[in-house]
Amino acid sequence: MELQITFWETLFTANTDEAIDCSIPTRNGGVTAWGIPPAEIVPHREGDFVGSVASGASVNFNTIRFNPHAHGTHTECLGHITKAAASVNDLLPLPLMPALLVTLEPERGPDGPSIHLEQFRKVLGERVPPALLIRTAPGENRLETDSWSGAGAEYLEEAGAAYLAQAGVMHLLIDLPSVDPESDGGALAAHKAFWGLPENPRHGATITELIAVPKAAADGLYLLDLQVAAFENDAAPSRPVIYPLHRAGMGQALG
Repeated sequence: MELQITFWETLFTANTDEAIDCSIPTRNGGVTAWGIPPAEIVPHREGDFVGSVASGASVNFNTIRFNPHAHGTHTECLGHITKAAASVNDLLPLPLMPALLVTLEPERGPDGPSIHLEQFRKVLGERVPPALLIRTAPGENRLETDSWSGAGAEYLEEAGAAYLAQAGVMHLLIDLPSVDPESDGGALAAHKAFWGLPENPRHGATITELIAVPKAAADGLYLLDLQVAAFENDAAPSRPVIYPLHRAGMGQALG
């Protein structure tokens, strides 16, 4: 199915047959972070009942134990770091939106490798789409089974996160477990800068972490479908799906 969208006063098309899944699923033995054991998906047990057809039950009836921040791709709202409760479920569903995919190599800083303000200035022009997907290099082929705990993962510089907010990026997606360092004493500087806290809270903005953009996907403009599970929580599992955008009448994706 072909979709049409007018953006930047230009007509673009996207084909649903070209969908690219950028998510890491929550599953047994899958990705984990923050020192939390892997997710568990096991048959429910009650008395003699075992919720598994293979074990003789009439249905498969699994119980899932997981943390959305640690066990796969997830989307957060500013309620992740505020005293007042806020649910990501109140922001969604989000419409299909233009998104820019960029590959950036973290650079050495005082607290480890990070993505800096000047890198964003180089890749973002005067026209900024509402969503930005960041694929880090050379980590673009990281396995979904990686354990991020204690790995000293890269992060976003505070000034860079503030720049994205000022530029108008509303939905930030990244292939790291957090936009902040694993150990920062609770500062959460990039989270706060992107969400405009404390002075100018951006209630409609989201951060999606632990995405997985295939290497075959070229940097450029896409149409983003940010699918988020219906959880009343500050974060929920999500499935970002992107579609290459083409100028109407042209067959080549925009890089």
